[in-house]
Amino acid sequence: MTIGKRKFREFCWINVMTPELAEAAKFFQQVLGWQIGEGLPGGHVIQVDGLPAGALMDLAVCPPGIPPVIGVMIKVENAETTVARVIALGGSAEPVMDVAGNGRMASCTDPTGAIFNIWQPLTKDGAECDPCVPGAPTWFELHTSDPEQAVKFYTELLGWTAVAEPMGPGMTYTTLHLDGTPIAGAMRAMSDPQGNVHPSHWGTYFTVVSADATVELTKQLGGELCFGPHDIPKVGRFALVKSPQGVSFLLLQHAPAN
Repeated sequence: MTIGKRKFREFCWINVMTPELAEAAKFFQQVLGWQIGEGLPGGHVIQVDGLPAGALMDLAVCPPGIPPVIGVMIKVENAETTVARVIALGGSAEPVMDVAGNGRMASCTDPTGAIFNIWQPLTKDGAECDPCVPGAPTWFELHTSDPEQAVKFYTELLGWTAVAEPMGPGMTYTTLHLDGTPIAGAMRAMSDPQGNVHPSHWGTYFTVVSADATVELTKQLGGELCFGPHDIPKVGRFALVKSPQGVSFLLLQHAPAN
């Protein structure tokens, strides 16, 4: 990856859609060290290390029915062509729209129900921050009701390659690669304590210096620990947390480089 220039078919932006925009901004500034950049219609640019990483958006200006969530965006060469391909492969998509001359985007849904956006850049390429800097989006993970169907969809749509590995009894983790570089993972969606399977969705990990310290700070500021912290051999230490406004996100303390 070239910092400041995301490749085509790579994740290039996040949209954090949250109620209580001002309070959410303060929370993420403290927990992830974000700087709040220039204003957008209904939100602000998120900056990490002084460089754009995504947008913090007021849920009140988003389409009705969207819950507090982090939306992910994938850079493509042609939005219309990609939308047609999404539909042909069994997914669904909204019409392509222009975004203030910055690019063309569309909201898409894979065949298992996970939502993702596509972005055809015109004047704005996407995130410019280093994914290993604290506070930056660093890994994207699909939690899906049907991993086999979902992986087939994304590999055919985007030309990603997939490598599946066992991660415990009855569980498989699939790493998705772009041009030989790992960029995302996919796994079967987990069930809640009541046995209900979580809906298919994309999760976003953020780089942190210490997963444990960030979890404690999250709780002190009114957030919630949902899972972890746990170690992933050769990867690092991670946790799933939720903001006081209801936005779930993942923390990743990278393992030391060999």
